[in-house]
Amino acid sequence: MTSSPLVTLPLFPLGSVLYPGGLLPLRVFEVRYLHMVGEAHKAGSPFGVVALTQGSEVRVAGAEAERFASVGTLAEIRRFDAQQPALLQIECLGTRRFRVHGSTQHKNGLWTADVEWLADDLAMPVPEDLAQVPEALKRLIDTLEARKAAEDREDVRLPVAAPYRFDDCGWVANRWCELLPLQTELKQRLMELESPLMRLELVADLLSRHGIA
Repeated sequence: MTSSPLVTLPLFPLGSVLYPGGLLPLRVFEVRYLHMVGEAHKAGSPFGVVALTQGSEVRVAGAEAERFASVGTLAEIRRFDAQQPALLQIECLGTRRFRVHGSTQHKNGLWTADVEWLADDLAMPVPEDLAQVPEALKRLIDTLEARKAAEDREDVRLPVAAPYRFDDCGWVANRWCELLPLQTELKQRLMELESPLMRLELVADLLSRHGIA
């Protein structure tokens, strides 16, 4: 039994993990996704992003069948550039997590799925013993902002979207999970954790191993 009615979503399987609150730039050129993204943009509707566990982002003859994680994140289109033929450049913002309860691949290769929304992270202040984690993130973002200002280029975008919530466990943990060079499987497991505090604690361990905080 599910706790809420299922919703049908078009899916975009990728070799990466989208987190709630995270930014995702995409270059879209496959016919199946050009149509999907174009329709989503016109309607102002989102689509689901799921991490591939088998297969590749681009369809290739003889390649393994696409398989993907059962938990994904809803993506809302924030920027849309269709200046070149058969190429869309978009930027998406991750919002809600969902669990896939059944998926279908259509003749054109596009996936749709019946999904159930998962609970958002509870707002939770960062405990004092983990204060170094948001402090290190703030230093990194300050450095990136200073570099962007120095270059004075409109096309340079920060990998983290404002508003910044350095006092929130889930937000801080999610941003580090996106920025750290982690394997997709580990990023997926961290994204699926129900406890934002546990996610932050694990991130603190990873930062310590990388000599960051």
